[in-house]
Amino acid sequence: MLRSAAAVQFSVDRGSPVPLYFQLAQQLEAAIEQGELAPGSLLGNEIDLAGRLGLSRPTVRQAIQSLVDKGLLVRRRGVGTQVVHSQVKRPLELSSLYDDLEAAGQRPATRVLRHTVQPATAQVAAALGVPEGADVVLVERLRLAHGEPMAHLRNHLPSGLLTLESAALEETGLYRLLRGAGITLHSARQTVGARAATADEAERLAESTGAPLLTMERTTFDDTGRAIEFGSHTYRASRYAFEFQLLVRP
Repeated sequence: MLRSAAAVQFSVDRGSPVPLYFQLAQQLEAAIEQGELAPGSLLGNEIDLAGRLGLSRPTVRQAIQSLVDKGLLVRRRGVGTQVVHSQVKRPLELSSLYDDLEAAGQRPATRVLRHTVQPATAQVAAALGVPEGADVVLVERLRLAHGEPMAHLRNHLPSGLLTLESAALEETGLYRLLRGAGITLHSARQTVGARAATADEAERLAESTGAPLLTMERTTFDDTGRAIEFGSHTYRASRYAFEFQLLVRP
């Protein structure tokens, strides 16, 4: 059963220098991240929420709008304001997006856009350790969660590494298929960046042109040191984040 905001306790500190709308927005976001407000939960009436907290309606509206802008809430005509889903926070470790989405309770789905063999570009050849122009497998997918686009994934693999079927790629993650073929994933070299979405990317990911995207390039190696996959991915910054754990060097 989905909870509404009326079932969650919020409070604001009027003596704090932090604006009241921001305090409320932070508590709402925490309730979404912690699962107190699950995807599909109704936020309730702005007037009722304002009355419960003794806040003005514009203050509550500003808090809600900040989370709408983040993609955590959506206003639906005839329904009200609903929780979309929490942002997926992915640890920087050798795991697949499919597994991370599943672990976060995000109901992953995959749409295969292309699955073909093509000549390796200089970049792909260097990453996979094959001659430029050699045949490599390209798998291009759109990864969704709760029916919404989350990421555009392009993966190149050496030809002959394993047999991939598009139907299987739509049912599970690439890394699971690699492991199922007896390939041991050992390590990876990864670069994370950010840039603005092009018009094509924006349309594919249901964002506006120029919206921030996270980018990731990864070359994955098996336990023999062989490069088995080169991925070039883009993620919606409004729906996705990478988490780092930093250790102090003695």
